Amino acid sequence: MHQQRKPAHAASTRSLPMVRTKTPGIYKRGNRYVVVWKHRGVQHKKSFRTMAEAREAKGRKAAGERTPTSRIGFEEYYDGWITSYAGRTARGFSDTTRTEYRRSLADHAVPRWRTWKLAEVEPSDVRELFADMAATGTTSAGIRKLRAALSVLFASAVEEDKLRTNPVAGVRIPQTSEPDDDGEDVRKALTETELALLLSELPDEWRTFFRLLAQTGMRISEAVGLTWAHVDLGERPKVKVREQVYRGKRRRLKSKNSQRDIPLSPDMAKALMARRRDSFAGANSPVFASGSGAPLNPSNVRGRVLLPATEAVGLGEYVDVEKGDKVVREWRTWVNFHVFRHTCASMLFAEGRNVKQVSRWLGHAKASFTLEVYVHLMDDGVGDASFFDGIVGPSVAGATP
Repeated sequence: MHQQRKPAHAASTRSLPMVRTKTPGIYKRGNRYVVVWKHRGVQHKKSFRTMAEAREAKGRKAAGERTPTSRIGFEEYYDGWITSYAGRTARGFSDTTRTEYRRSLADHAVPRWRTWKLAEVEPSDVRELFADMAATGTTSAGIRKLRAALSVLFASAVEEDKLRTNPVAGVRIPQTSEPDDDGEDVRKALTETELALLLSELPDEWRTFFRLLAQTGMRISEAVGLTWAHVDLGERPKVKVREQVYRGKRRRLKSKNSQRDIPLSPDMAKALMARRRDSFAGANSPVFASGSGAPLNPSNVRGRVLLPATEAVGLGEYVDVEKGDKVVREWRTWVNFHVFRHTCASMLFAEGRNVKQVSRWLGHAKASFTLEVYVHLMDDGVGDASFFDGIVGPSVAGATP
């Protein structure tokens, strides 16, 4: 087939110098007009037959251009923002959150966009970053932490007139199947049989702690932060979730929705009453404490208590892991602390509680999140917790709660 040759003048035009015109960003080169612009540090050019076409193309680009007058780089803005940001509400910005934001941004966003202008980051870039993180094993909770940090960073830039829009707005978190102790994205729950087997295998002194996790659905940080001052064992027994211990530090809850009262079943109340009788060390002392009286370390509890119990009842599998020049077999389980929270939600729904009840019970910010993660809407109100005794009661006859 005869190949059509390009006109000789096309090749010769590219070798001609570009001459400025009266319109910024448009140059004359031979008998053609060239529009020049920069994107992510790389210069781009496109030529047109007439000045009118060039102006129209430049106008289209300007109309869709998000970049405002500020040309600050992403890394430069991040460096200043992460040290000076003071929060967007009266509650301020905690040092713990700053540390988490710094770690998440420095691990994922800064290396990827280090050479970009702040305004060059688009929603598609954020979406691609999240997808790559999910593909390489990052949990949804880990991606959600980065999304929160990016959203606040870009929102600050918008408020400072360095950006026109926040590129994180509207970008969804890709779903992953990886478990995460602190996240809200673990979808698997224990069945009643699995829960009973696991509770029966736990040491007597730990059974009440894990029963409480399954009955209340408290986050692990809330459970280890629970003090006797917030346990009401009166006529209508309940725990009052008012604070948490996160990474060894007692701190306020994540949001006002996390503050809630959770009813206790009669049997759970008896177990806590017995525990208070035997271990009470003051109203502000932890309900569940380490040997030194300090709040529990979740990592230690998981390794020393939960993992052996899941291994004993077969809730997991052995995998071969390379360690240096050796291959060793290790026990891996999908059961973490958040699984007890999800198990609580599943039992609540099975009992007939509606999504608003379960949302309030778990301390979710929005019922829509509960609906998305769990099941459909039913009735209103919280109700009591008596039904739990038939499911999460004493697992071994005669055992101390």
